[in-house]
Amino acid sequence: EEEAPNGALRILNINIGIMGHVDSGKTSLARALSTTISTAGLDKHPQSQERGITLDLGFSSFEVPMPEHILQAAPDYDKLQFTLVDCPGHASLIKTIIGGAQIIDMMMLVIDVTKGVQTQTAECLVVGEILMNHLLVVLNKTDMLPEAEREAKIEKMQKGLQKVFAGTKFKDPVMIPVSATGGNTE
Repeated sequence: EEEAPNGALRILNINIGIMGHVDSGKTSLARALSTTISTAGLDKHPQSQERGITLDLGFSSFEVPMPEHILQAAPDYDKLQFTLVDCPGHASLIKTIIGGAQIIDMMMLVIDVTKGVQTQTAECLVVGEILMNHLLVVLNKTDMLPEAEREAKIEKMQKGLQKVFAGTKFKDPVMIPVSATGGNTE
């Protein structure tokens, strides 16, 4: 097995677009997952900080050891890197979202589990249907559900979403319930 120049690791990169309605926790999720944040990453624009919303694409990443099933298909790589493209969720920024979709390999659709599918969630799903082949659904803000009812409410949301996705090319997407902030709102 030959090494990359200068003994550097050979990294397979997958770009994942994080999309969804404004205030669904997309940036918090990107921040929670990432180990590297670019200079243009995660709401560093002064207007983003001032308004409290994502206005431009943000870039961050994390690496994992190469999974065996991918290593068999791509033996020339040492590591798998996921570059997260944090997309704005506000309707007026749909052009930015579509521009970002051009560089994205798969979509992570973030849904606020306390609110379900909202206007920009649906718009992002349409963009995904046109430009993506792979979708992962993240049900975020599970910590906002009362603990005693959490499991039942998540299950009810998943069943409702299965009906929504049944009418799309993403017939049965994986849905993962999470709390991007771990209950910490800071």
